[in-house]
Amino acid sequence: QFQFVESGGGLVQPGGSLTLSCVASGFTLDYLAVTWFRQAPGKEREGVSCVSYSDNSTYYADSVRGRFIISRDNAKNTVFLQMNNLKPEDAAVYNCAATPYYCSKYGYDYWGLGTQVTVSS
Repeated sequence: QFQFVESGGGLVQPGGSLTLSCVASGFTLDYLAVTWFRQAPGKEREGVSCVSYSDNSTYYADSVRGRFIISRDNAKNTVFLQMNNLKPEDAAVYNCAATPYYCSKYGYDYWGLGTQVTVSS
């Protein structure tokens, strides 16, 4: 089955850090842009950060810019999301999906089941 497998979530205090991993299972990331999405209870899913297939173009939502860093390791078929200075409003289920070549609002596939991030003191 072709999908992402996310990990790295957990419970962290406000101001803390987590690094999420998104591993492609059954396919290669070489020609895919990958976006991290999140969805909190009662809220719409939002795109948090994206990295293009060539790793020379990244996107961050305003709410996370300056705190989150996205990166990819194609040799490991993995995309990472380093999350710093976490806030309670960052709590959500985070998952990733891919679209061909460049970051886009559309055309995503290979959705994973997600990993839960909880930010609480």
